[in-house]
Amino acid sequence: MGTGTGMGTTFREILGKKGLVEAMAAHSPLSAMLVAEAGFDAIWASGFELSAMYGVPDVSVVSMTQHLDMTRAMAERSGIPVVADIDTGFGNAINVLYAVEQYERAGAAAIVMEDKSFPKVTSLIAGGRQDMVRIEEFQGKIEAARSVRKDKDFVIVARTEALIAGLGQDEALKRARAYEAAGADMILVHSKQKTPDEIEAFVKAWDGKAPIALVPTAYPQMTVARVKELEKIGLLIWGNHAIRASVGAMRKTFAQIRKDGGIHGVESQIPTVDEVFDLQGMGKVKDDEKRFLR
Repeated sequence: MGTGTGMGTTFREILGKKGLVEAMAAHSPLSAMLVAEAGFDAIWASGFELSAMYGVPDVSVVSMTQHLDMTRAMAERSGIPVVADIDTGFGNAINVLYAVEQYERAGAAAIVMEDKSFPKVTSLIAGGRQDMVRIEEFQGKIEAARSVRKDKDFVIVARTEALIAGLGQDEALKRARAYEAAGADMILVHSKQKTPDEIEAFVKAWDGKAPIALVPTAYPQMTVARVKELEKIGLLIWGNHAIRASVGAMRKTFAQIRKDGGIHGVESQIPTVDEVFDLQGMGKVKDDEKRFLR
């Protein structure tokens, strides 16, 4: 299916072969390696996860450079396609020209850009400010992204927040059609409803050719099996489970050590140091030492 040589081609080949790309969130090279180890097709370089890792809110305070550096490191260490969450594109269409060039060069397979105004507020927060940009302005951002990519297989995903902002199905569909017309390869539609009904209604009404991307964080009933029944879905993103799992595991371990006054109680519950050495590639280091250190 793909013609280029980059990770966008790999992403499109997986989509062509399997009909669905499953991406798991990550926030570091190590978590990205664990995503690959678990057998997911791709990594979601989540802005929410990275901002949480820095201990700051997901409101466009993590800089593009911080996110870009982490995306590059995740792509290098994991060896699987990375879908970069670039929020609003870090500004207007002029910022998008720069961002897309940089993310493609850093080895990302795809970028996801949303139609909220900069600075954004995270979508899932109750009562959050959800200001949208005009349709024409966002079409310009998509066109800017298309114009600057070197490899035409690099995937541009346009994300509409119309349902998150409470603007309804008609507005969401109108925006999705306009974004496809501007050249988006995929349309991501997001919802914070606790059930998949709103999303399923959108998918059934979608009359475009572009595959749909979903992030079913708020509605866990949306399984892979249910997604496949809907057809039309090309990308499924598990959006924040790496950071949530790490927070839970660290809290539990730290509390146990405090309670026990030592590490004896947790030692058998957590991965061994040797398991971490394996992830770090220490076996190869020893082989290389034998070969090269004289």
